[in-house]
Amino acid sequence: MDVRILVTDHLHKVFHELAKRCGIRVDERLGATRDELLRLVPGYDVLVVRSRTRVDGEIIAAGRKGRLRLIVRAGVGLDNIDLEAAKRYEVEVVNTPTASTQSVAELVLGLMIAAARSIAWLNYRARNGVWLKERGLELYGKTLLVVGFGRIGRRVAAMAKALGMRVKAYDVIDIERSARSLGVEPVYDLCEALRSADVVSVHVPLTKQTYHLFSDKLFECMKPRTIFINTSRGAVVDAEALLRALEEGKVYAAGLDVLEHEPPATPAEKKLLEHPRVIVTPHIGASTEEAQYRVAILSLAAITRRLGICCPEAEEAIKPVCDQLEEMGLNC
Repeated sequence: MDVRILVTDHLHKVFHELAKRCGIRVDERLGATRDELLRLVPGYDVLVVRSRTRVDGEIIAAGRKGRLRLIVRAGVGLDNIDLEAAKRYEVEVVNTPTASTQSVAELVLGLMIAAARSIAWLNYRARNGVWLKERGLELYGKTLLVVGFGRIGRRVAAMAKALGMRVKAYDVIDIERSARSLGVEPVYDLCEALRSADVVSVHVPLTKQTYHLFSDKLFECMKPRTIFINTSRGAVVDAEALLRALEEGKVYAAGLDVLEHEPPATPAEKKLLEHPRVIVTPHIGASTEEAQYRVAILSLAAITRRLGICCPEAEEAIKPVCDQLEEMGLNC
């Protein structure tokens, strides 16, 4: 079968190696512009993207006039793909939601500890000759509120419980059963839950409903000296409101892997970057060797299985990945 794949964002080399062994043609156009995509995409059966490439309805329509049948989002979030247009033009969209779960959850815990102990700020000061033993906070015995109880939220909850934290979870869907099974208390009023949380970790997708979900209104609900972590999508948080919450003492410290504009562009975002109690990482939640290997393997497996390509090498490669995910309590 003559299958052509267009890759516009960086993927682990194992994707290219395995595709070649499966007899699949892969063309890489890293950093392709929208105009280039409109011209290129009709010549391919599959488009593989990460978060950088935006796939709008016009691009999907152009692809459908040619060979395009499948869009693979090598990662979790689908907010950079016009899903309604894909459905309208009968182009399937798949992602690899479990591949980076462990990596993101580990970063969340790292940000929580770093924020509680002011690690980044104290490291900076020590390197500049200021040897100050500032008191921090322990996480043991503290209450963590997980906002968004999907795969990553559940994994964060399980790991936080291992640190001796009490964990509550909020979601817009019914999470009673999944929360109770992990020893997590489900909550149904977000503002009320924020009043009792020492640490808040956000794990929601970016939608019209979640845009600037954390604004002045929700920050006002928080008890003083809350630790706030966001590794979901930057636009879920109003940067100006977070800055005010930090200055007013509602938020003790923040750990942010995402911002609405990346790199930071607004005055509020730039002030957050400079704030001594804010840790900012450049959207690295899924940026581990292990996660990117799993993303590559699962992306290729999605292609071979959905297009009916017989490739024993791909099936052999996916088995240990699925076994590992199942050990983590995740579906392959």
